[in-house]
Amino acid sequence: MAVPDNMPTTWVGATAKQIARGVRRGDVSATQVVADHLDHLAHADAELAAFRTVRGGQAITEAEKVDEQEDLANLPLAGVPIAVKENTPVAGLPTWNGSAAARTPVAEADHEVVRRLRGAGAVILGVTRMPELGLWALTDDETGATRNPWDLSRTPGGSSGGAAAAVAAGLVPMAHGNDGLGSIRIPAACCGLVGLKPGRGVIPYQLGADDWFGLAEHGVLTGTVADAVVGFSVLAGRRPDKLTQPPRLRVGVSLRSPVRGVAPDAPNRDAVAAAGRLLAAAGHDTVPADPVYPTSLGFKGLATWFAAAAADAQAAGLPRGGLQRRSRRHVVLGEWAQRRGYVREADRAAWRERSVAFFADHSIDLLLTPALAGPPPEAAGWSGRSWLANMKANIRYAPYAAPWNIAGLPAIVVPVGRRPDGLPVAVQFVGPPGSELLLLGVAGQFELQAPWQRHAPDYPRIGRGSPAHA
Repeated sequence: MAVPDNMPTTWVGATAKQIARGVRRGDVSATQVVADHLDHLAHADAELAAFRTVRGGQAITEAEKVDEQEDLANLPLAGVPIAVKENTPVAGLPTWNGSAAARTPVAEADHEVVRRLRGAGAVILGVTRMPELGLWALTDDETGATRNPWDLSRTPGGSSGGAAAAVAAGLVPMAHGNDGLGSIRIPAACCGLVGLKPGRGVIPYQLGADDWFGLAEHGVLTGTVADAVVGFSVLAGRRPDKLTQPPRLRVGVSLRSPVRGVAPDAPNRDAVAAAGRLLAAAGHDTVPADPVYPTSLGFKGLATWFAAAAADAQAAGLPRGGLQRRSRRHVVLGEWAQRRGYVREADRAAWRERSVAFFADHSIDLLLTPALAGPPPEAAGWSGRSWLANMKANIRYAPYAAPWNIAGLPAIVVPVGRRPDGLPVAVQFVGPPGSELLLLGVAGQFELQAPWQRHAPDYPRIGRGSPAHA
């Protein structure tokens, strides 16, 4: 294929939509795009540890098959390199679940969401790291810590920490993740990305014993809203949606923390204020609206989190003794919660009903909250620390995501600037059932008004000919 003079010399740093459009038009081959990203990944991931396994030659072979397809026009992700979170089966690979102790055998078939990504023309570069059993907002194990490309001394969050690090460093333009208590939104906030958790049942989950009692959803992490729209549409099994200008909205604003004694720091309060100004500039109205987070919600939410670990360990036949001590304690507490009857669908349904009613009671369309309460913690051996140390670190910096998993409502994280230390800062929007496209539409307005830097400052290390520098 002859490359025109105005074509980029590398496609590393391009968005998923740019890549797919280039492959469909014949400006570049999927094989070349994947080769570019594999080369960048080989150099950059040595310090980031975003990937557990890189598929290398297999990915090149699959890219060649994309190039051989006669009808590329119907592939919304034609030739786009994508990473899959390591708790989601990819045919031919073991499913690691965050550690060697939690690893399950080589998968014979792709999970449904992986099948949908491949069907849209995406090429799976490999699987990204997560904490053991997906329990923590801190990503590391005994083989090393995954690092935040914005500051290598900090965690990229979790549990989709490897996915967030990979996108923020330009290793892939889009990464699959899943979110049980904030596991897409927390790392998106840590790494300056867009992260949408769809509402319950929009995308088939089908992992573990019972989908974390219905709390968990699949999604994608991206650097742009346009990519998030495409990724969401593909995972939801529908034609790519086109965003429309949102109508004038009434948005409730709350700084209230779901956890007593934990409050947002100044940069996160400032982020919510900045988001309020952006909403006003887009023609929307904002009003104070504080959800009431009952003490029982915290207790029952913790019990469900513990029990989800126990159920997944039991379903996979994992020996408790081989797990990290933080995970062992979690499993033990989960077994206790199950025996005591503290994990009940009726309680989750009651909170969902109360959450849906909150929007009507306050006459609001969306709720705006901080995404985090503080900066991402250090990236330093949390898997070897005590359960209590992990609990405190998680709750102190990331309390805002979990209630909306329990309610099964859609929520999105959007970057809105930088902290004084240079790390990204973000806000969270929550909506009623079925509001995914509305959430993406508001995020799109933010991106137009105040575009964010799509990659961490030192990434990707690419030439000036890339679309990322166009």
